[in-house]
Amino acid sequence: MTLTLAGIEQVIAGSGAGEAIEVLLPAAVRHRQLTAGTLLAGQMLALADGRPAHLTTVLDALTSLPEDDQKRLGVIEDWKTGPHQLTYRQVEHTARLIRRALDKDQPDGAPSAELQQICDQLTEASIPEPFKDASTSLAADWTDVEAWSRPVPASSPGTGTDPEARWGHRNVNRKIQEGEMFFGYYLSAAVMVADENGEPVPEFARRITVGSSSHDPAAALAAVLANMATAAGVPLGDILADSGYSHRVPQTWAEPLRAAGAQLVQDLHPSDRGPQGTHQGAIIANGNLYCPQTPKPLLELVPLPPGTNPADTAAHDQKTAELARYKLGLHAGEDADGYRRHTCPAAAGKTRCPLRPGSLKLSRDRPEILTPPAHPPACCTQHTITAGPAVAGKTRQKHDYPSAQWRASYARRTAAERFNASIKNPAANTIDRGWIRLTGLTPLMLWLACLTAVRNQRTLAAYHLREQDNDRRAAAGLPPRSRKRRRELASTTSAPP
Repeated sequence: MTLTLAGIEQVIAGSGAGEAIEVLLPAAVRHRQLTAGTLLAGQMLALADGRPAHLTTVLDALTSLPEDDQKRLGVIEDWKTGPHQLTYRQVEHTARLIRRALDKDQPDGAPSAELQQICDQLTEASIPEPFKDASTSLAADWTDVEAWSRPVPASSPGTGTDPEARWGHRNVNRKIQEGEMFFGYYLSAAVMVADENGEPVPEFARRITVGSSSHDPAAALAAVLANMATAAGVPLGDILADSGYSHRVPQTWAEPLRAAGAQLVQDLHPSDRGPQGTHQGAIIANGNLYCPQTPKPLLELVPLPPGTNPADTAAHDQKTAELARYKLGLHAGEDADGYRRHTCPAAAGKTRCPLRPGSLKLSRDRPEILTPPAHPPACCTQHTITAGPAVAGKTRQKHDYPSAQWRASYARRTAAERFNASIKNPAANTIDRGWIRLTGLTPLMLWLACLTAVRNQRTLAAYHLREQDNDRRAAAGLPPRSRKRRRELASTTSAPP
């Protein structure tokens, strides 16, 4: 799908990015023919046509417009010698000025505040107004972006033609043990997904950020999302992330997002699963507090692999439901400082325990503690215990892990994977090495923000086409069209004879 110039201009005008950049550019005695807004329009036009992120493609996109549009955008201007059409040298000059204005005084592989704000404005403006409040849930993920410059030895960082690029690790659709190294940057994105039990929404990328591989992508995205909630006033709901995010120390990922009002739905790293110590006698496991006498096999449950058959799924769900009986009940939610109060599961009526005589009057369909601790800890003797923000600070999340509710909610995270796939699709735009032949973080991130805006417009068009098709099928008495499975999982295929 080719985007129209009018749609691209609407996004740029709505973002105010062109005017914001112009304010930062140095004043000159001689008039500059190419404005920042026109350069952004040229970048988005080139990307909308599936062209690479080269300045030559920007010039080609602008000079191929109808003559009236070229005059309106300043691509053609009247000089003393007659009409003058934009040249590559002028495109390069404006791009160089923008880079200098948005660069940090001492580039360190992280975007400047001005660059991040302009990219935020572009991506936010590419989301139509009716969909801005359609969902508060976001799926997070990062992917690799190779630098155009030749790699330098890991022992010589900051050298070469791209001093900000660094060596990083990527999995390339393989197990983490089989990954490989690359030289470049990490692109982190937060993609809109439907709220739990909510209506489907187009999977717009709402925020992106880019940093060299020496910077933690999880910490960078957490700061951007927290700023979106506090400065831009966009509320945060569920944040869906894989174990690459949840394994970070809570000060860089979980705590800033909780403080901004988000609820985490995340996979846990294998080293973070299962029992992780105790708090006043209660077992800390998978982000929750459990009775000291909880059966160990229940505490060691892990998520189901893809393609698990229905019988195994039902058995797993029954075990996670039984595990929930041993979880300490929430007596009082978090206060402003992150403290919360929990009560014994027997006192909450979920289990039967001799240490809580009143619980023995409950029906026997509840688990029963047959051998209570000889020396009961505080969680068994007190009515409630208090847990601070540091207790399960890394792993605490919205749903019990790995319950059926968690599995259904976490399944929405695939939207972030689809975003990464769409910007690496050779049929449209692919950000493989050579896609951009400019060095440095600033031009790369600005081009990626334009690509994200273009991708959002494509997503919107595809969403409308799908809705129209569903309406036609509904009128004919047919169900909505479902997506066909493109591959068979190893666990679902029959074994060879």
